[in-house]
This record gives sequence, C-alpha cells and structure tokens, in this order.
Amino acid sequence: MELRTQETLITDNKLVPEKQVKRRFCIAPMMDWTDRHFRYFARLISKEAVLYTEMVTTGALIHGDTQRFLTYHASEHPLALQLGGSNPAELALCAKMAEDWGYDEVNLNVGCPSDRVQNNMIGACLMGHPELVAQCVDEMQKATRLPVTVKHRIGIDDRDSYEHMSDFVDIVKQTGCKTFIVHARKAILQGLSPKQNRDIPPLIYPYVYELKKQFPDLEILINGGIKTIDDCLTHLAEVDGVMVGREAYHNPWILDKVDSLVYGSNKRTQLTRHDVVEAFLPYVEQELAKGTYLGHITRHILGIFHGEKGGKRFRRHLSENAHKAGAGVSVIEDALALVPR
Repeated sequence: MELRTQETLITDNKLVPEKQVKRRFCIAPMMDWTDRHFRYFARLISKEAVLYTEMVTTGALIHGDTQRFLTYHASEHPLALQLGGSNPAELALCAKMAEDWGYDEVNLNVGCPSDRVQNNMIGACLMGHPELVAQCVDEMQKATRLPVTVKHRIGIDDRDSYEHMSDFVDIVKQTGCKTFIVHARKAILQGLSPKQNRDIPPLIYPYVYELKKQFPDLEILINGGIKTIDDCLTHLAEVDGVMVGREAYHNPWILDKVDSLVYGSNKRTQLTRHDVVEAFLPYVEQELAKGTYLGHITRHILGIFHGEKGGKRFRRHLSENAHKAGAGVSVIEDALALVPR
C-alpha cells in the first residue's frame, strides 16, 4: 500500500493539494435525519460546522438513483459524503463520484450496528476486519484527491479492549489515513437494536483521549453523548474535534455558538431563531415548486424552539398541518406567529 500524507496525495506522479476540512465541530451522519433539507437548515445557523450526509451504500450509488443520493445545495460546504461498503473497488468508484460531485471529504462507515448492514459486511462489523478496512481506505485514497476518513466504534462485542481499538487504528493508518472519528461506545452486534446501541453500551471517553496521546500525528474526533457546547469544549481539550449527533438534530440551536466558541469566528451577525426560520422560507418555496412534500422539510425544524416558550405550539402546528394537501410556507409562518419574539 502506498503511503500518503495529510497534505498531499500522489496522482499521476504529481503532488495534488488535498482539500482542508476544519473538523473542530461536525454534525454526525444520521439515517433519515441528515438529508439535504436538514443540512441546508443547519448551515443557516453555523457557517463553520462540517456537515455529513446520511450513510449511502456503494450499491445504492452505483446501481441506484445517483443524483438523488448526491445532490446538495452549494451552501452546505464543508460537506462530507459517508459511504457504507466493504468492496474496495466499489468504494473507490464511489469515492471518485464524491470528488466529481464536489464534496469536501469522503468518510467510511465502520460504526453502524444494524443487522441489515452487517449482512452486507457494512458498518461496525468491519472493526473485526481491520486489514480489509485498510485495503478499502487505500483504494479510496488512490481514486480521489479528497481526504478519506474513517468513523468507527471503540470496539465490538468482546473485542472491546483499548488494545483492540488501537490495533485497528494502527493498521488502518498505515494507508496514510489521518482522520479517525470515534464513537466512544462499543457496538453489540447480536441482541441489541441500533437504537439500543446508541444508549446501552457505556461511553468510555478516556479510550478516545488515550488514542490521541498514542497517535499524536493523527486527527482524532470524539462522538457520542455530547449535548452542550461546554461538553464540546471539554472534549476539545483532549482531542482534535467533536462530532455531535442527536442533540444537533433535536436541538439545532446548539449550533448557534459553534462558530464563535469552537472556531473563534466573529464573522456572523447575531441571528435569532425567528431569523433563521424566516431565512429558511425561500428555500422551502423553491422545494415546494419542485414538488417536494412540505412535511419532508418541516420535520427537520421541529426542534428549533426546543425549551423556548411557545416551542410546543410551534411543533404541534407544523405536525398537524404540514401533511395537508396544498400546504405551503404559510404553515411555517403561522407556526412562527405562535412563538414570542
């Protein structure tokens, strides 16, 4: 396997600069949640957070509706495509697709615990096959200028010691892969549902901290159970970046302080939650004109007034009216009127 550095990769005997992605704060890839509508909305709140697609399998990209899976709005950058698969040639082909479509990063899923993906050798089960993961990553890197990253668990089943995880990373990093995003829970592949695997196995943050100490040259991100910006800042004292999942979806206003407190940016003017929803309306109108169902969009903004006076009324109005025939942006405007400014 040909070794690469973080800054460059060798293509046709030329050194080509890789895109630089600042992964201090990332929103996790989440099936059925981090679609293009949610990502557009999230970008209205944070200009710096790195966004990830839902996991897309190589089979879906190669044999399915490629345009549907890869289309995104230009404002979503920096944006990463997460792939699910274990066939090196197919992953390489899809990594090249990611580059051709203008993504900023391609990420390999080695963390999903569902039975359905296990049967196709996708996700967390690959932690038991580090040499195969290394082969996949190596072929992906050969196919694209984009940074290729890996998202994985701290372990699976009884392969859950720190040594198992560090051995996995040590093998994969030999390809030149520099970025590892670690969900700080192990996955139990038999007996727990994907939902249970997000809650029942305990979080072991010290494993991730130790990984950074063992491999100081690697970019190590931590994922799992992160709920506040204060949590993020605590982790950032130990690792290079954080990835937030469910909290960013159910309470998207957590993103409001990301640019200033995590990235140190002072570019963004102070917006209110009302401002953000109002800024979302032109996008909604454009999508409705294309035939998009309103409920497929509004489900992603239900949490914007989480914990605020009138927030429940806002959610209820959207939930009860967005599905109705002919529903338009007035449904959102009426819901907004239920929340005090």
